[in-house]
Amino acid sequence: MNEPTRHPAAHDTAALEVHHPTPITPAHPAPLVPIQPGAIPVVTSVVLPDGRIVTGYAVHPAQPEPVATRPAVSRTAVNVALGGIGFLAVCGGLLLLTTFIAALTAFVTQLVILAAVVFGGWIAVQLFSASGHRGGTTVNIRKAVIKRNHFHH
Repeated sequence: MNEPTRHPAAHDTAALEVHHPTPITPAHPAPLVPIQPGAIPVVTSVVLPDGRIVTGYAVHPAQPEPVATRPAVSRTAVNVALGGIGFLAVCGGLLLLTTFIAALTAFVTQLVILAAVVFGGWIAVQLFSASGHRGGTTVNIRKAVIKRNHFHH
């Protein structure tokens, strides 16, 4: 392919040579390895078997991710323990709620009793007060005789 080609020209004395270049396939670059800031990699040189020397940075192979190890305690045991803690918290909350309801019931009962005592005392004072004659009708009851289903007075 890189052979010279002869083209007929106007002058046979000067022949032109045309070279057709062979396309070069691009080389795949090596993957880039991130460099830690402040760390300068070491430059190494390698001598190839044909005598050429290649100089460049040493590329270390990427380390695989560490395999996840199983935890010492199973997830089921952790879930059961957390469920037990939640149950205890709910029971404690219910105990506090029932205590609060019992205290509220006792308080309301005492308020009702207090209201009954105060209202009853007020009624007793009104009934038994000796404040003299209050308006109304006075009825004098005399001795009556009942004879043969007739009322005589």
